[in-house]
Amino acid sequence: MSPVNAPELTSLDEVGDAWREPSHGLRHEAVMAGACRLRERLAAMPDAVAVRTLPITTLPYPTRYAFQGAAASPAPFVTLTHRALLVRFRQGDRTRTLLFNPTDVERSRRTPFFAKLEARVGSRVARLMATQFDTLEAQLAKLGVAPDDIDYVAFDHFHTHDVRGLLGTADGHVTPRFPKAKLLAPRVEWEEWAHLHPMQRAWYVADGREGVREENLVLTDGDLALGDGVMLVRTPGHTVGNQTLFVKTARGVWGCSENGTCVDNWSPRHSRIAGVALTANHQDLDVILNTNTPEGAAAQYTAMCLERALVDTIPAAPEFVQMLSSSEVTPALIAPGLSPSYQLQHITHGALDGAPTPHTPPGFGAAPPAH
Repeated sequence: MSPVNAPELTSLDEVGDAWREPSHGLRHEAVMAGACRLRERLAAMPDAVAVRTLPITTLPYPTRYAFQGAAASPAPFVTLTHRALLVRFRQGDRTRTLLFNPTDVERSRRTPFFAKLEARVGSRVARLMATQFDTLEAQLAKLGVAPDDIDYVAFDHFHTHDVRGLLGTADGHVTPRFPKAKLLAPRVEWEEWAHLHPMQRAWYVADGREGVREENLVLTDGDLALGDGVMLVRTPGHTVGNQTLFVKTARGVWGCSENGTCVDNWSPRHSRIAGVALTANHQDLDVILNTNTPEGAAAQYTAMCLERALVDTIPAAPEFVQMLSSSEVTPALIAPGLSPSYQLQHITHGALDGAPTPHTPPGFGAAPPAH
């Protein structure tokens, strides 16, 4: 069944009950069988209308989390570039617009892990390590997209987020950034956010959902097709309600989540980051996790394998897949030897009304770094 207050969305049952299988091994097999069916359905869809990538901020992140402790580097931090995606697609006879991961940077600074890190290194140093880009509203305006044009917003998960600025508050003290947008929130994580386990507290803004206006809140269960070429698929593990955005473009299917921090996580046996391929081969691992939240590691592993099964390979580097991490490792002086084997950076597909199509070839990121 589709969400009650979003009946225009289509529920998908290809993976179905596979996530409820209690055996880790049997669950993995069941999910991967469902992934094959879901891949066929996605591949048969028309392409999305257009996709653009909107940079939000850079931030330091512990190396041991970024590569599951596999990277052989003394550098304690990598630099991540966090990005949102603007996706336009057909939904029946209408064109709809999704904004994926519209993070509120200022409110996110209250995340306990990063607040304590800033206190330890000093706010001035912390802010020097973070690049601020134009606001999402300013970037959207350059593309000819107004806040009222956004029909849906969604996040891959709710770590670091405070959605009061997004939805507005019931008392009227905070007005919504995107007044007409429905927030597609996995029910299981929305409800768990209200009663955090001690292992989760470092990564959530504890009161980040309190007092929100609920008129545009859509609690979702299961996998959803939003329209032509666009799906939100459950990928639990990193969080209980983790979900991945899949978009079909002229260059095939892309995925976006934070289960990994760069293409190396989804293809570790081909990684040129010292230690990653060695670890993957020694432990017979097909993926390397982003492991700041260890409580769901087995599920996260299966989720990353599902992601890899749904997306296409990179034409210029076919040993890697088109999984754009929502927070991608970016080459930085503070992290020598930790540059991704291939940088995706952005997805560029189709034409947005009121905005010219960029000259960048559709979907192309940066070439592999020299070694």
